[in-house]
Amino acid sequence: MSRKEIITEQTRALMRGLLSLKTEEECQAFLEDLCTASELQSLAQRFEVARMLRGRATYQEIATKTGASTATISRVNRCLNYGTDGYELVLGRLQDQYLQD
Repeated sequence: MSRKEIITEQTRALMRGLLSLKTEEECQAFLEDLCTASELQSLAQRFEVARMLRGRATYQEIATKTGASTATISRVNRCLNYGTDGYELVLGRLQDQYLQD
């Protein structure tokens, strides 16, 4: 699926909805309504995989800690290396936030 096919008016509306959230509690409530428990766990798992890959963990360490398959780890790694830098943007901002706290 191409980027043009992914970025539709519906996905733009979802992005605006996400951007409107102001607290972690609001985000949690929205994501719990939007996603199934399994979908939310999968998103969280991919985010943890990205964090661990960025920290130079091995595939084996990541698989053991997160339960992610090597296919999932490879996909996330491909996004980190050749994607649109979304993971890097968010992980960098979170790191900067923790440094300020």
